[in-house]
Amino acid sequence: MPNIKSAIKRVKTSEKRRALNASQKSALRTAVKAADTAIAAADLEAAKAAVALASKKLDKAVTKGLIHKNKAARKKSRLAQKLNALQAQQA
Repeated sequence: MPNIKSAIKRVKTSEKRRALNASQKSALRTAVKAADTAIAAADLEAAKAAVALASKKLDKAVTKGLIHKNKAARKKSRLAQKLNALQAQQA
């Protein structure tokens, strides 16, 4: 444990941020997994809602600096491709 006051504060704030980031990243992963599951289940309406939520969470994670913008774009693109394939299959 540091002795200097500013270093002590940095340890506290770093731990707070780490916990918050871990929570947000976990929620992001859950949303993406839920979208994948809905697509795999071939439930079009649920899949659309799940993909929209996952896209929103991905965008939010980018603005918070949680993930890189290209990674978010790649994940959103792959989800959209799967959703479009499902829509084409249903039609």
